[in-house]
Amino acid sequence: MENNKHILCIDLKSFFASCECVERNLDPFNYPLIVANKAQKSGAISLAVTPYLKNKGIKSRGRLYEIPKNIKYEVVNPRMSLYIKKSKEVVSIYLDFISEEDMHVYSIDEAFLDVSDYLQLYKKNDYELAEIILKTIYQKTGLTATCGIGPNLLLAKIAMDIEAKHNKNNIAKWEYKDIPNKLWPITPLSKVWGIGKGLEKKLNALKIYNVYQLAHYPKEKLKHKFGIIGTELWNHANGIDFSKIKDYKNLTKDKSYSHSQVLFKDYNANNIRLIIEEMCEVLTSRLRQNHKQTKCIGLGIGYSKIYGGGFFHNIKLDTVTDNQNDILKYLYLLFDKYYIDLPIRKVTLSFSNLQDKSSIQLDLFNSFDEIKNFNNYNQAIDNIKNKFGKNSLLKASSLLEDSTAKERNLKIGGHKS
Repeated sequence: MENNKHILCIDLKSFFASCECVERNLDPFNYPLIVANKAQKSGAISLAVTPYLKNKGIKSRGRLYEIPKNIKYEVVNPRMSLYIKKSKEVVSIYLDFISEEDMHVYSIDEAFLDVSDYLQLYKKNDYELAEIILKTIYQKTGLTATCGIGPNLLLAKIAMDIEAKHNKNNIAKWEYKDIPNKLWPITPLSKVWGIGKGLEKKLNALKIYNVYQLAHYPKEKLKHKFGIIGTELWNHANGIDFSKIKDYKNLTKDKSYSHSQVLFKDYNANNIRLIIEEMCEVLTSRLRQNHKQTKCIGLGIGYSKIYGGGFFHNIKLDTVTDNQNDILKYLYLLFDKYYIDLPIRKVTLSFSNLQDKSSIQLDLFNSFDEIKNFNNYNQAIDNIKNKFGKNSLLKASSLLEDSTAKERNLKIGGHKS
């Protein structure tokens, strides 16, 4: 059955803006401050706004020129070193209550704490312990935090995202019995952890607009459409999450292939797919050359330095593969699931849980001859590139302005052509 733990998901409210206010002895709930790149003037994207401005309808990630003229505010440049320092202070507070193995720092301003084994020690229930931790954070750092509590990581996170920020004490607790009344009514789907705007559009195309519809959509159809991510979507829509904090500890030591690229200009959702495809081609070729297949695919996105942050997430497949098209499908789904609309300057791909390729994996949708011919086709391309250079055979897309394949190939041994 589902996990039945006591998980706290804690988020530091309006983190960047609140840090700037604390440093200036200002109250973020009563002062109109925005963190953005001042050099970009009215076209700058706001990284964070104070709760005072949020209450006036001003959202983070918007352009400054979109703010109504009658609202006055102060703009300050982001200081990542300050935010990292404050984040470390908060993490040290968490470690005063629990051990590191029971904590997962999800981002610079958010963390999961498994307090299941500590309730008896403190003689508190999960709600009471959350109150103490949030109070301690405020007393020691001046930062206000919100907390979601749930029986698994998913429900704790969604309780925090959806309800906690609206409660007077910034805490919300969801249990399995709350799923029909609290989880299923959520719309749009992008409000749910793990469903980005891109994935939301794909689900809308299936006439799925809220979590109830997703929870009651045939599970096998979702799996056929999205692969293992489809199964995860169905589970999450029903409040099911088997993941544990230790799953995020990157404890696996198995050999992996990875490829990172720092980009020479800002990319976005419209042109980054070309870069992901080209990098995927490099890694799948490496799999074939070494007679390996992967069962775990990872994608990392790093945002432009002025904004900082990014994400890295992986997905474990049902079966091993070295098929570029299949792997690319999952990479795109990971991107659609986690990307937020910020300029991209770094991409990382990772294939892990590698296994020797000793046979051909068949499926219900392709014949043995089709799979064999596809393998032979890829092998022929690999042979040509190995003999005549990486740039001896290029896709037409590699000639596009946004492509980096030709330049990258020259750096790793491709011949000029």
